[in-house]
Amino acid sequence: MIPLLAVFVRFTQRHAHATSLAAIIPIAAVGAIGFALRDDVGVLIAVTMGAGALVGAPLGAAALARVSDRSLTIAFTVLQIAVGLQMLLS
Repeated sequence: MIPLLAVFVRFTQRHAHATSLAAIIPIAAVGAIGFALRDDVGVLIAVTMGAGALVGAPLGAAALARVSDRSLTIAFTVLQIAVGLQMLLS
């Protein structure tokens, strides 16, 4: 979603990341409820991951505020290339 927002909507990297994160909230809630209704959720793991996210999200947002838009674009591009290569090689 981030590359689409940056290229087609012409959002800055920061704005694209923030918008993408906001969009995840309802998407994740609907998906989690659907899986929970089928008893497919590992509750202990989900709670542990949620606690980590509650701590990590503000730290990530604070770090994001300190990074220039250009550096963020470069880092995200490198990450996309690395993930793409890993997927091709596996």
